[in-house]
Amino acid sequence: MTTSFSVLSRGGGVGGGSSSRTILITGVSKGLGRALALEMAKRGHTIIGCSRTADKLKALQSDLPDSKHLFMNVDVRSNSSVEELARIVMEKKGPPDIIVNNAGTINKNNKIWEVPEEDFDAVLDTNVKGTANVLRHFLPPMVEKKHGIIVNFSSGWGRSGAALVAPYCASKWAIEGLTRAVAKELPEGMAVVALNPGVINTDMLASCFGSSASLYQAPDAWAVKAAAMILNLTGSDNGASLTV
Repeated sequence: MTTSFSVLSRGGGVGGGSSSRTILITGVSKGLGRALALEMAKRGHTIIGCSRTADKLKALQSDLPDSKHLFMNVDVRSNSSVEELARIVMEKKGPPDIIVNNAGTINKNNKIWEVPEEDFDAVLDTNVKGTANVLRHFLPPMVEKKHGIIVNFSSGWGRSGAALVAPYCASKWAIEGLTRAVAKELPEGMAVVALNPGVINTDMLASCFGSSASLYQAPDAWAVKAAAMILNLTGSDNGASLTV
């Protein structure tokens, strides 16, 4: 797999105020990740964002030009790429206060026996291995400090099943199980949760629902509620399966 890695913006430490937090969001260049980054930044928090789509990442950077934010072109499917991301983040910012494992993809609507091998692998590699790569490299310094909240994006289809999206369902059921297991490995005070964002009008939803995706709420409206919920998570939420 060819991976790219570049730092688009580097800043200093966390911005003023004890209430300001450093928030790492994967898949930050579009959809829910982008909307959440913009909302969290508006609330005064420092954003660390990564995406494998360089042009869209640069567009987000232009919307968030404050030098305290940090944006990197990273493919979460690549363990070495995430390892380098973690190295730079620790050097520039220290361990994040919150991690949102948002990066994800879905297969084209197909019965499981008609899903090409490469499409199945792409879904599992991004949604499951990508999340595991982030946990592998960011949890050790967070555990050492016994501080931090990890939000693994799940789905309603991670708690039920749906025809034509079996690979996606499998990946999100995996996220639910992974989250519950990791919760048992964290020290008191930390938390990892599986968060179903709900049904939002994104490119991924349109790939399944077609034009009817436009009937659902827009990412920016969703982000207001999601940001409030994520910021209010505490150690008592460890291991929970939640829904925005």
